[in-house]
Amino acid sequence: MSTKTLVVVLAAGALVAACGGQIGQNNSSGGGQSSAAAPANKNLELVVGVKNEPFYISMQCGAEAAAKEAGYTITTQAPDKFDPTLQAPIVTALGAKKPAALLIAPTDDKTMAPQMKQIKDMGVKVIEVDTALQDTSVAASSISSDNTQGGQLAAQTMAKLTSGKSGSVLVLDTKAGTSTTAARAKGFEEELKKSAPNLKSIGVQFTENEPSVAAQKVTAAISSTPDLIGVFATNLNTGEGAATGLRSAGKVGQVQLVGFDASPSEVEGLRAGAFQALIAQDPATIGKAGVQQAIAAIEGKSVQRNISAPLVALTKDDMDQKAEFFYKTKC
Repeated sequence: MSTKTLVVVLAAGALVAACGGQIGQNNSSGGGQSSAAAPANKNLELVVGVKNEPFYISMQCGAEAAAKEAGYTITTQAPDKFDPTLQAPIVTALGAKKPAALLIAPTDDKTMAPQMKQIKDMGVKVIEVDTALQDTSVAASSISSDNTQGGQLAAQTMAKLTSGKSGSVLVLDTKAGTSTTAARAKGFEEELKKSAPNLKSIGVQFTENEPSVAAQKVTAAISSTPDLIGVFATNLNTGEGAATGLRSAGKVGQVQLVGFDASPSEVEGLRAGAFQALIAQDPATIGKAGVQQAIAAIEGKSVQRNISAPLVALTKDDMDQKAEFFYKTKC
């Protein structure tokens, strides 16, 4: 959920139409262009991390637009919670449908490996979007934000917001084993030592991706850490929960909150002052690139093994100039 003087990577194009934007690419793999006939199976499946989350809805919008443009069909499924025990059966059931490719945001970097490998062994191309397995042999391509860089950008932003003051900072991660948010937390803590030696991390705490747990962690930290000056929340749900905790404690604006993602509620919170900054991703571009790489793999064309999508820091002062990074609730 990445989740640095600020160095920002900007992308052109609106979220859904970000389908025309450029993204960084590296580590090319795969063979040259193939002149093979178009495949008979043009059915793609997208399995995201959780239902009804604006980040994944925006990703779905980008994927659907790219699939339609290429003459493919795509169906999206999601578990009710960000939980591998709920996501795994969805992936297993795809064996009966045998799509041409599976695009997936694995909810655990180890636990989801057997199901994804099983699908791959059926001849289905596997593309990781947003999150990734530790086992790099399963997916043909992996598309995500540079989450370490996202954490670094958040630390640099926190340093600016606190203006040289000393104090403690709480890092809220989602679930252990989530590759993206772990990279954001690590990047944040490492960069904080460099950019803001006056600030001290009191460690990473996990919220199980539940806003209510994030709120509890924040209120507890305020009670136990009198010099708490900042909170970094590594994804949408932890950010929303952290904002709730600060409101409950009467600390909005006194404790600087840097969130990750740009859901409608987070954007509203930034405008209202509940957040002081957001590190926004470009999920539509991730979805678009995922479809493009899936089709390339299906058609025997060159595939990019790792692709990085852009990140940008949003503050109240510049948010409206960067509105293309706001996440969507419908396509």
